[in-house]
Amino acid sequence: MKLKQELETLCNLDGISGYEDAVRAYIISRIDGRAVYTTDNLGNLIVFKKGAKAPENKLLLSAHMDEVGLIATYHNADGTVKIAAVGGVDARVLAGRRVRIANTQTVGVIGLRAVHNLTKEEKNKAPKAEELCVDFGCETAKEAEELCPQGTFLAFDTAYTAFGNGKITAKALDDRCGCAILLSLIDSELEYDTWFTFVVQEEIGLRGAKTAAFGVEPEYCMVLETTTAADIPSAEDEKRVCALGAGPVISYMDRTTIYNKKLYELAFATAREEEIPAQTKTMIAGGNDAGAIHLSKTGVKTIALSVPCRYLHSPSCVIAYADLKNTKRLVKGLMNRICSL
Repeated sequence: MKLKQELETLCNLDGISGYEDAVRAYIISRIDGRAVYTTDNLGNLIVFKKGAKAPENKLLLSAHMDEVGLIATYHNADGTVKIAAVGGVDARVLAGRRVRIANTQTVGVIGLRAVHNLTKEEKNKAPKAEELCVDFGCETAKEAEELCPQGTFLAFDTAYTAFGNGKITAKALDDRCGCAILLSLIDSELEYDTWFTFVVQEEIGLRGAKTAAFGVEPEYCMVLETTTAADIPSAEDEKRVCALGAGPVISYMDRTTIYNKKLYELAFATAREEEIPAQTKTMIAGGNDAGAIHLSKTGVKTIALSVPCRYLHSPSCVIAYADLKNTKRLVKGLMNRICSL
């Protein structure tokens, strides 16, 4: 399957942290017969793909299946549903947005108190997710509870759309980009035996990666991710972090990991040798599953390769398709070099 088509299919699935079932089922349908796989007790998908030869070093490639979203917490007397964020969702992007009960066609709208009912102080403060409600068109708490019980996961109702000059907007690009690259690699003929993990609950604390890495026991790991690009007019200099169209982001440090320096240098050397555009971050920010993986058992030599993404953790993330393709190229070149170190 073409990379762009794969990404669209993955993004249009709902897989809020702790409820990745639909994404996992789809991935299993894609790899069945192409690789050996198991699912652990937490819901991680552990995959082994036979290559042409055994590697010198056991390599794991990992991406997370989950996305940020919302969860129903309470039913108001007027039929609206109170919510809480699942993962790092900025409440400023929520008001007026459409959501759906995950993996259904039941749509609601996120509302908040009308501006004319706010105090001056309230007008100058961004609302918290817990102060917002979802309107499903219900008229009583009982009706809302029957439709959307407490603990129901809600996903952004956003369709995958290609636009502009090679840009893509969708929900869940974090981290269906990584999942799409892994599936493309599993479809291909590999030079070396390789392990892959599609993990759960990254957005709420790197939980799936912790157990998955413990089970695989790799010597090396590549984490495939997306990362924040703030290359918009309101950001200048280092606060742009990285830019769309400038290639995959090779991280040297974030809030959960100091990346293996030799792998960092090898990644840039690989990019130069294979004429792949690449960049790094200009700020130390964020984190990903590498934070759990590199600490597993006696330690794992780890590198993260990310697709730059605007408006991360919002209903409308944006990437450049060229960056996705170039990230895949860099992963393929780097994995062969790591396996033969």
